[in-house]
Amino acid sequence: MECSVHLTVNDTKHVAVVDTRTLLVDFLRDHLGLTGTHLGCATGNCGACTVILNGVTVKSCTVLAVDADGAEVTTIEGFMPDNALHPIQQAFVKHHALQCGFCTPGMVLSVYQLLSENPSASEEEIRKGIAGNRCRCTGYQNIVKAVQEAAGNFKRT
Repeated sequence: MECSVHLTVNDTKHVAVVDTRTLLVDFLRDHLGLTGTHLGCATGNCGACTVILNGVTVKSCTVLAVDADGAEVTTIEGFMPDNALHPIQQAFVKHHALQCGFCTPGMVLSVYQLLSENPSASEEEIRKGIAGNRCRCTGYQNIVKAVQEAAGNFKRT
């Protein structure tokens, strides 16, 4: 069965007809060509598909596109105003908080949500805040350092 969906993605309105079983991650990647949102586990465990849906981070592999009808979505592509790196992204680069990069888009958006709610997050709070995102490369230490630095810069953004 097909259904029409209306979404605002990265400040651009989109209307599309999709199968009612289409996941939001597949809609973003296959229908809109926004491949920064990665499909990793397809179960919501890895966080590679994290996007911001109506101001809250969600695992887009657990949301149907039809359930997001009328919503505002921000992907990693919409996170870089004027193609400049956000302070979170700058801190990730500076602290070598990425290696293969597969988890990075979801991690960055999760960190943004964390710092939006708690710009003075402690190390323990940072680790808890990124717990829904799996990184198989870094060991998390440099990610935590990057988030700590981004928190200092986040207050000024």
